[in-house]
Amino acid sequence: MIEMGGHKTLTISEEAYEKLVKIKRKNESFTNIIIRLTEGKARLSKHAGAWKGVDDSEVERVFSEIEEAWRKGWPS
Repeated sequence: MIEMGGHKTLTISEEAYEKLVKIKRKNESFTNIIIRLTEGKARLSKHAGAWKGVDDSEVERVFSEIEEAWRKGWPS
């Protein structure tokens, strides 16, 4: 758990609140959700070429699995 000095009050919509509640992990604070969702975001160019050499059928399989997971509500 991340401890920080000071606090800020944020106003969010009911929709935003409900979305945060759905992805909230057991014993996770809303502060920690926001930090988890925003940390480690790298520049897209850092990943350029990461799929080099992977054949099209493998790429299609991976994307299909990701889409299926999203349809089933991942991440939850």
